[in-house]
Amino acid sequence: MCTAATYQTKDFYFGRTLDYEFSYGDQVVITPRNYPFHFRHMGTINSHYAMIGMAYVADNCPLYYEAVNEKGLGMAGLNFVGNAYYREPAPDQDNIAQFEFIAWILSQCASVQEARDLLEKINLTNTQFSDDLPLAQLHWILADRKEAITVESVKEGLKIYDNPVGVLTNNPPFEEQMFQLNNYMHLSPRTPENQFSEKLPLHAYSRGMGAMGLPGDLSSQSRFIRVAFVKMNSVSGASEAESVSQFFHILNSVDQQRGCCDVGEGKFEITIYTCCCNADKGIYYYTTYDNHQITAVDMHNENLDGTQLIQYPLIQGEQIRLQNPVKA
Repeated sequence: MCTAATYQTKDFYFGRTLDYEFSYGDQVVITPRNYPFHFRHMGTINSHYAMIGMAYVADNCPLYYEAVNEKGLGMAGLNFVGNAYYREPAPDQDNIAQFEFIAWILSQCASVQEARDLLEKINLTNTQFSDDLPLAQLHWILADRKEAITVESVKEGLKIYDNPVGVLTNNPPFEEQMFQLNNYMHLSPRTPENQFSEKLPLHAYSRGMGAMGLPGDLSSQSRFIRVAFVKMNSVSGASEAESVSQFFHILNSVDQQRGCCDVGEGKFEITIYTCCCNADKGIYYYTTYDNHQITAVDMHNENLDGTQLIQYPLIQGEQIRLQNPVKA
């Protein structure tokens, strides 16, 4: 399962965790402006906005898990098992295969508002990438520095929700995730006062008691509530280092450790990677389960007018800095 979030200081940040029991071979992938996107039902787009994100590359096609484009628009797909529903191609609509959705939006849209216009014509189809890569059941968060929305393709049709909290996890559907926040409106970062009874001399005996009742389990609904609370109460400086550091702290509040989510057959769901992208500057930061050092890839250090994908395999293995090395 996964968690996505937005964050804003001086710049706008967008990122997510990817939680699963195995990796497909994820890479940081930059798609330059002149790489041709061949869409299954919509022809080819030869010139478009450049983008950077995490993807699995199959047959030279970047299957993005999440990405941001050079205009500052970010989009991420998260598991939505049991609720996602895709359709057969339909006439008079933009028929977009599920695996093309991120590329279709980010290649053409500079803002959420422009994406809303495209979404009015979209039919997400049940077209598979290949027999080896069946349909993923997903819903999506799209965000820029002004707003965020959630997109869900369900049996009733394509649903588009305003997302004022700028957070998304998995199930239940987004409308229900948001409603559940009503049950936690009493949470606070401040020390609570006695509301139980004036007749009892109750007092706070520890710091942090204003957040008592904040869910701590790994379910998607609990992760939604926890990240929403942490993000909405987050305070940091506006520098790049402070902002990026704080963003990782926000998502680390839902980090999944090996052994705590048993999916059977000796496999455990873990946080395979966590990413944070400065959407204004096009800098993609990431950590992995076995490498907590933050690694950065700057899309603007590459030739964004090129025609070939630019790929960076993830740096794995813990990077430990010895502060007192043996002196010669």
